[in-house]
Amino acid sequence: MRVRCWMLGAAAAALAAPAAMAGRGSDGQVNVIMWQAPSTMNPYLSPGTKDIIASSIALEPLASFTPQGGLAPRLAAEIPSRENGGIAPDLRSVTWKLKPGIRWADGSPLTAEDVAFTAAYCMDPSGGCAQLAKFEGVESVEALDALTVRIRFATPRPDPFSAFVGAQTPVLQKAQFRDCIGEKAPTCTQQNFNPVGTGPFKVVAFRTNDSITFEANPEYRAPDQPAFAKLLVKGGGDAAAAARAVLETGEFDYAWNTQLAPDVMAGMEAAGKGQNVVAFGSLVERIHVNLTDPSPDLPEGERSTAKHPHPILQDANVRKALSMAIDRQLLTELGYGPAGQPSCNLVPAPDAWASDNTDCMAQDVEGAKRLLDEAGWLPGPDGIREKDGRRLKLLFQSSVNAVRQDFQALIKQWWSDIGVETELKVVDPSVFFGGDAGSPDTFQKFHADVEMYANNFEGNNPEPYLARQTCDKIPGPENQWQGENTSRYCDPEFDRLIGEMTQIVDPVARGAMGKRLNEMLTRDSNAIIPLVYRGTTSAVSNRLGGVQMNAWDSELWNVADWHRIEP
Repeated sequence: MRVRCWMLGAAAAALAAPAAMAGRGSDGQVNVIMWQAPSTMNPYLSPGTKDIIASSIALEPLASFTPQGGLAPRLAAEIPSRENGGIAPDLRSVTWKLKPGIRWADGSPLTAEDVAFTAAYCMDPSGGCAQLAKFEGVESVEALDALTVRIRFATPRPDPFSAFVGAQTPVLQKAQFRDCIGEKAPTCTQQNFNPVGTGPFKVVAFRTNDSITFEANPEYRAPDQPAFAKLLVKGGGDAAAAARAVLETGEFDYAWNTQLAPDVMAGMEAAGKGQNVVAFGSLVERIHVNLTDPSPDLPEGERSTAKHPHPILQDANVRKALSMAIDRQLLTELGYGPAGQPSCNLVPAPDAWASDNTDCMAQDVEGAKRLLDEAGWLPGPDGIREKDGRRLKLLFQSSVNAVRQDFQALIKQWWSDIGVETELKVVDPSVFFGGDAGSPDTFQKFHADVEMYANNFEGNNPEPYLARQTCDKIPGPENQWQGENTSRYCDPEFDRLIGEMTQIVDPVARGAMGKRLNEMLTRDSNAIIPLVYRGTTSAVSNRLGGVQMNAWDSELWNVADWHRIEP
């Protein structure tokens, strides 16, 4: 597996130092800034990374992915295997054993019934579960006894570690969420903002798109953890202000997602108060092309739905020309430096799944012009192309971030060079990546022609990530706009191959299938236009110990180990 981590700055060694905790709550308060403010504490109602990370402070899965991409038990007593009987010989089921004695933050016991309930909660077809792809192929989830749960699959499953593995699919408390199934799920504000968890901290106060206050969970199973009595997550501002609050002013201990140009980051690190930590996993900055019509002239509830194909972007030649016009090498150098690589792939890792596709690497403006000419999109008097009386004009949206706005400006110019008129739109990231079904500006609702963002998958099995692009994952009013297939890509052959992949056992054959599926989404259709394979980056104070950057799971996966380092 290709995993590269750098710990930059003189105090890097301190981050890896073993914890030296005096006891639970002995280190006072730790302050975390997430400039993309969390909008919910329920990751089943939002695919936004910010919400998944925030919820991971309190909610836990059965197992976590480690910084190396391996598996570590969390609520489970051990990782199931064929040797210990956890994985069935026919690969049709996996059985998990819970650690005995784990309690929810309210003092009640965690049981297998909570796990089975959480599966039913997400798999309810009317609930709009944002993590449904993680349950692809799951036939049933059954509590065999108080500490044993069995997940059955419709077909043999060579890698059963999807549902309840990683921060995207934690266990919810049945007693708290029992009345929040199906269409009621987004209406349960108290539960979604203040979930009872088993993690090292519990939610005390949640202010959507603003701040979250946590306190050490008195029921946490490790008696000397967490070292901090309180944890504050503060939202708002931008990536530069967040990084500055750690690296220059020292007001905060940890700043998530410091997506900044290399020269800007180097200047902040020079203050000597902290360093930027970078880890490569599966994060790709890309453009999603809307294959449906987002026109505001359509009735509410029908914009960006399969009822109305996009009048311009259904043309594969236009999508390909948009990709050909982009200089990915320049974007990488300006936006990320050594923390990025130009990419033509949605799935850049692990190596066995990463296609050797390099077709998009060289910018080809003249080739893009010829392609549009041949497709009948001809320049008008002002140089903007037209066909059948329709002007080639696109609305290009992204979240507020200096690097993304630089990218938007450059791409707008390149598209102008090939005769495409582009209007730029920026959205507050707390809204853009939020799960509010009533907002017109979320990336799932996609009321624009193209949009740019990044997300990643957990662990070393990209299958559930690719499964997000099947026809049944398209966001729409029927699933509360929570589907994961934001481009509205729908190809029966792709869906068939996803189903076939679930039955492939040989790892080499699985990787080859993954490459094929990746290429269908990118090179073959340009429904998704990859730009940069990015490192996951965050700023860490020299006074904060125990941090282990993890690009394969929640960055805060080991927040229980964090502790204060005195100068």
